[in-house]
Amino acid sequence: MFDDPPRRSLPEPLLPMINVVFLLLIFFLLAATLARPAPFAVTPPEASGEGEADAAGLTLFVGADGELGFGSTRGEGALAAFGAAAQEARAQCGDCADRLTLRADAALSGETLARLMPELGGLGFTSLDLVVRGK
Repeated sequence: MFDDPPRRSLPEPLLPMINVVFLLLIFFLLAATLARPAPFAVTPPEASGEGEADAAGLTLFVGADGELGFGSTRGEGALAAFGAAAQEARAQCGDCADRLTLRADAALSGETLARLMPELGGLGFTSLDLVVRGK
């Protein structure tokens, strides 16, 4: 008589491995911190004392040469974009957008910073948090 043909072994099931990969992908997407990248590197000045800046508010970057940065916009256009973002935030939440976080470089001159203050006040900010690093 005829012999039965040899049976082929079944390949390893890939479905459980695919499920694990997708679960890990979803986990890392949910656990990742999504933050807006800084327009340029800023080294904050040193200060002693305690307190933290409100990182949830609007943040304006000022480089050592006085260059402004907000989001992907740099220079004079950054201040206009920052003002527009502040108006949009005020339309959504009212007075919660009156707090400004300023990340200025340690090498920025006080004179340049002082010239910037009236412009920021003109945008309607009533509170300013200067980000510093501890000693």
